[in-house]
Parts: sequence; C-alpha cells; structure tokens
Amino acid sequence: MKQRKFGVRDQVGYALGDIGGSFVNLYIGGFFLLFTTSVLGVSPYFMGTLFLVSRVFDAFTDVMMGSIPDRWKIGKSGDKFLPYISISKWFLAAAVLLAFADVSSWGTTATHVWVVFVYLFYGIAYTADSIPYGSLAAVITQDPIERTKLSRARAVGGLIVGIGALSFVPMFIYDSNGAIIPDAFFIISIVFAVCSLLAYTGLVKLSTERVRDDNPVGKKIDYKFKDALTAALKNRQLVGMMVASVGSLIVINGVTQLAPIVFAEYFGSPSAFTINSFVQIGIMLILFLFLPKLVKLFGKRNLVIATSTFSIIAMAFLTLLTIENVYLYITVYNIGMLANSVFVMIVWALVADALDYTEMQTGKRYDGTLYSIYSFSRKVGMGVGSALGSYSLGWVGYATGSTSQSQEVAEGVLRMYNGLPIIAFALMLIGLLFIFNLNGKKTNAMYEELELRRKSS
Repeated sequence: MKQRKFGVRDQVGYALGDIGGSFVNLYIGGFFLLFTTSVLGVSPYFMGTLFLVSRVFDAFTDVMMGSIPDRWKIGKSGDKFLPYISISKWFLAAAVLLAFADVSSWGTTATHVWVVFVYLFYGIAYTADSIPYGSLAAVITQDPIERTKLSRARAVGGLIVGIGALSFVPMFIYDSNGAIIPDAFFIISIVFAVCSLLAYTGLVKLSTERVRDDNPVGKKIDYKFKDALTAALKNRQLVGMMVASVGSLIVINGVTQLAPIVFAEYFGSPSAFTINSFVQIGIMLILFLFLPKLVKLFGKRNLVIATSTFSIIAMAFLTLLTIENVYLYITVYNIGMLANSVFVMIVWALVADALDYTEMQTGKRYDGTLYSIYSFSRKVGMGVGSALGSYSLGWVGYATGSTSQSQEVAEGVLRMYNGLPIIAFALMLIGLLFIFNLNGKKTNAMYEELELRRKSS
C-alpha cells in the first residue's frame, strides 16, 4: 500500500505526543517537590532519596517495556508503537491526578507511603508511554533532515506546555500574599490530565509509521534480549547520548524545580516566573526558525559542543555575580542557558542517529530496546536532577510545611539555581565531545550505506 509522504502532519502529530506527555511529566517534574514539601509536609531529604531510589526501579521497567514492542505487535493496524501509546496515555493521566491529591490529613506514615506509591506508579506510567513514543521517531522517517524536523517539533511541543502552560501555574498556586493554595494543585492536574489525553489522541491519528517489518500482528518475534543489550553496549553514539541527556535532565527536572521558589522568595515576584518562561519561548522560537540552517551549516554535534562550552562559562560567571534586578537577571540567565535550549531542540535527531548506528553495526533494528536503555539514562538524569534539587533545599535550610522562606534560604536557593547547570553542561560536553563521534560527514556516510543495504535486500 502506498504510504503518505512525510510532511507537516507528521510534525504536528509528533509534537502533540510531547505536548501530551509534558502536561503530566513537566507538571510533576516542576511542582511535585513543592507540593509534597509545602502541602504534605514531606522532608526534602526524603523526596531526594525517593527520586534516586525510584530510578533503580525504573531500570527494570524501562528495559521490560522497551523489549515488548520488539517482541509483539498489538492491534490491527500493523503499527509497532502507536497501539501501545493508545493504552499508556490513560495510565499517565491517572498518575497526575494521584500525584497532586491532598492526603495531608492521613497522618505522617500514611502520607509518606502514599507519596512513594504515587511516584512509583508515575514511573511505570511514564515508562509505558515514553518508550513507544520515543521509539516512534525512528519508524516515522529515516531521512536525516526529516528527523531533525521531528526533533524540532517535539521540542516545540514540550515548549508549549513547559513554558506556555506551566508558566501560569504559580499564578494559581500562590495567593495575593505569596502563600501557597493547596487545593489549586489538584484542580490544575484535572485540566492537564484532560489536555494530555486529547493531545495523545491527536498523535495517534496524525502519525504514520513508515519503517515497517514483515512480522505479523500478535505473533512473538524472533528476538534475543542478549543480542540487543550487546548491541547497545557497543554503540558509543548511544552511550554518548546517555551521558549528555543525564546532564540535560538535571536542568529540566532539577534546576526547574527551584525556579518558582527563586522568583517567589528571592525576588518577591511569583509573576516573574511567567516572564522568565516567555523569554524562554522567545529563545526557542528563534532557534526553531534557524536550527535547520544551523544544523546544515555546522552539524548537530558541533552545535551542542559549542553552546555547552559557552554555557559553562556563562553560568560560572552568573554564580559569582549578584544581580538584584529581576528583569536583568532573567535576560542574563536565559542567555547563559542557551546550550540546553539547543540540546532540547535536536536531541531526538541525535538519538535516532544512534539507533540507526546499531543497524549499521549489526544489520538488525532493536529500536524499542535501545530506546528503553537510553530512556533509563533519562530517568537517571531525572532522578539525579530531582534529588539535587531536593537535597539543595535541605542544604540551604528550606522550611518544609511553611508558606514562605527566610532571606538567607532564598539566597541559598538562588545560588543552587545558578550553579547546578554547570554540572549539567559539563556532562553534555563530555557526552558529545569525547564519546559521541558521528559528525555530519560520518552521519551522511552511514545513511548512504544503510540505504544501499536496504535496496539490495
């Protein structure tokens, strides 16, 4: 059957997938720590430990989920990943509702048990959704430029939620005196759960899986996990992306947790969080327009290396400086965070290249399993980032259960907000400069070779 050509429909559909996930993942990533410490009265040290320990649990669920689409097809469409997304979206929506339920009246022990259960359930739901969705890009298209467009579309999808929607959350969770409104968290979760389900429905309807195999629906496929694991360990491109992504997720899941506190407590302006978000939107829109040309001119890898070096230097200076004007601070801070904006826009194109590198080495595709292994590195980044964000609150003396913090604590949170990105950008530089070595020339040669193999098979 003749397939529809790749186009705007695929990009919109793929962007909707990240929109759907971001309504849950970014809301939990950005505000679950604040909710549990301020509303439920849970210690930031407890939360930091939970974030880390849960990643060990994810090591099993990620790989298990990654191997399932490689082993079995479900549904009648013959698609490999879309049917799994249609199921997992319901679990993810349920997770955000459970995460922000106010159970503070249950007592200390029951509340802590509930928080552990909810976060582990969220981890399972996130895995069941993110593995098929992340793997999907590799089967929508194998053209390098089209994959860059998919990666860009995914980044914009996260941008719409992470900056466009979440930027308004502080306006609803703080009252006019700057005190937290406990019930607001759950009301927002209801809205975000519905939006998530609608976005995933759009993804499934608009996306087309073009890279297919002849494996029949419902029949177990000839697959050996040992072979897939060996292929992953020998894939230096995948390892490099794992290291770099840990760095990026330290920013996304660790540093961003501190942003609402920095603007509310240090600058005394919760609304500045929204302004900061719109500045980020401006930067991402500029990148959206010029990124394909920059990639064509300099290459994906070189862009990450150059911007990571710049951001390390910029954030080091910002950590040493004191900027009291909130608007000047927002401007300088977002310029210094340029590397993460670039990385977020092109990471999925780099990951797709890494998945194809295994086909180049072995002649086989293990998209689901390899992506699940890569996804585990993202979970590690999420865990380490969230733990660093949580522990940093404890280090500076953050008062749990309090609706406001002292000036000394606010200054400490600001230092962490400025300094933690340096670690993140260093990891991104190590991953792309010293491990991942597919430059533009090597990538093009790889795709030419793969195309010749496919035509001759």
